[in-house]
Amino acid sequence: MRITVLGAGLVGSAIVQDLAQEKSFSVTAVDVDKGALAKLQAAAATTTVQADVREPGRIAALAAGCDLMICAVPGFMGFETLKRIIEAGRNVVDISFFAEDPFLLDDLARAKNVTAVIDCGVAPGLCNIIAGRVATLLERVERYVCYVGGLPKIRRWPYEYRAVFSPQDVLEEYTRPARMVEGGEVVVRPALSDVELLDFAGVGTLEAFNTDGLRSLMRTLAAPFMKEKTLRYPGHANLMRVFSQTGFFNPAPIEVEGVRVSPLAVTSRLIFDEWRMGKDDEDVTILQVTLEGCKGEKRVRHTFDLFDQYDRATHTTSMARTTGYTCAIVARQVASGLFSQKGICPPEFVGRVAGCYDNVMAECDKRGISVKETIAAVS
Repeated sequence: MRITVLGAGLVGSAIVQDLAQEKSFSVTAVDVDKGALAKLQAAAATTTVQADVREPGRIAALAAGCDLMICAVPGFMGFETLKRIIEAGRNVVDISFFAEDPFLLDDLARAKNVTAVIDCGVAPGLCNIIAGRVATLLERVERYVCYVGGLPKIRRWPYEYRAVFSPQDVLEEYTRPARMVEGGEVVVRPALSDVELLDFAGVGTLEAFNTDGLRSLMRTLAAPFMKEKTLRYPGHANLMRVFSQTGFFNPAPIEVEGVRVSPLAVTSRLIFDEWRMGKDDEDVTILQVTLEGCKGEKRVRHTFDLFDQYDRATHTTSMARTTGYTCAIVARQVASGLFSQKGICPPEFVGRVAGCYDNVMAECDKRGISVKETIAAVS
């Protein structure tokens, strides 16, 4: 099985290294960054290709030499990259987290007989697989709540944050309006709003705020109440709101001393340096997913808790582990035919298929990623 991974960043490299351990896989990593490829080639048995996948015809050429593709590019180029992969007729697992509606590609994927699993990271991704599984156990899902965050293990002023995936995608989360479901209706709230304080084992008190993370679940999960919130150390949301309301996140150019500049471009350039993971930095990932619903005459609550830490043995960030390994596990399911549904397939579709959820959890456990499930009656 020839697998090509587009993107060799923090998460893409973790996917490559995980898949490269399979003797039955031949893995190729593609990235425009020669340094990232050299580092990856030294760590895993993989072929590397330096290329810009936005070049005309590039993806079609890469697809011709493989059986399965994984899309781990930044979100701003994710939709178009996924479209080109589908046009090339290759099955694909995608973690690019783009803003566009992926179901716009559903007819194309079906026409090309392609399995395209989208949003297959940790959140969205693992949380969706959980939601899909629980939905098969309950007669009716009434509530879905997800809290998730990737954080530096050590808090350092002023941001107390390190970008454990594309910083540009982080800023997208802070500016894109957050959609949620209340009383069966989709409502929109500003990003970074409705801050609440919550306690989590291993890290203590964190703040949770609205971000646009429900994505496909608003279409596929018939629950009248649904929301997702991002977790950060207390104070981060307020600082980001100051940036946003002052205009630092505005992409439209303004004139400064006769020069047209984008405030967002300047902010990104300055913030990204502050957010970059240092060689001695370690991170943690916190995920809590709760689903409530009815089973017979009883109301039950399923709660799933994940706390993961930086892997010192492999020097792999926790976010790369939880995101990348989920993707790699589902890619194996697609490669083996365990999951074979055609069209655009959000991860909750994976969770609905017999055997897929159990396989994901077992494989996560093998990699030291433990998800604890608690089931309780609700009065």
